[in-house]
Amino acid sequence: MSITPAFEIGLWNAWIFMICFLLPPIISILVDKGKASSKRLNVSVPIKHEKLFNVISTAILVAGIIYSIFLPLQLGKVWFFIGLVIFLIAFVISISATFFVRTTPTDKPFTKGPYRYSRHPYYVAQTLILLSIAIASASWVFLMLTVIMGIFHLIFAPAEEQYCLKRYGKDYEEYMKRTPRWIGIPKSEESD
Repeated sequence: MSITPAFEIGLWNAWIFMICFLLPPIISILVDKGKASSKRLNVSVPIKHEKLFNVISTAILVAGIIYSIFLPLQLGKVWFFIGLVIFLIAFVISISATFFVRTTPTDKPFTKGPYRYSRHPYYVAQTLILLSIAIASASWVFLMLTVIMGIFHLIFAPAEEQYCLKRYGKDYEEYMKRTPRWIGIPKSEESD
């Protein structure tokens, strides 16, 4: 990682990873076109200073997208291959989380697939994808963006869980008891 970030437009730049980062939500929006599952996801989770957080996180994401156009990947170097492996794992988690969000009935919490191992697999996947870009391009600037987005996920997750507790009640409370917030091995499901 160098002190001065690289700025060169090229075919093999980090934008390739960023497009994949944006694919699951874009595909979900295009496929749904107003169906119940898209309405389910379009819920405002009340947190203190929500508008400010949304503006800042959107600005960071847009900055990351723009920067990725000019950020060359470290092809042929160990950084690239480490980043690529992390990216592929995170991309599978992201696609899988999107699938289970779309296939879960709207009156039930998401508890299958990656939601079995994390209450917030999409946040985990987003953070890992951003981290993979930072590593694959050896960019400390992208690493800073990753840390900032990770902090936003830490702030949003508890508020989202409170919303889910109100919406799904006991089902979500039991889910919270057996499933780690970020990632881990779920506790056994004794109640099933």
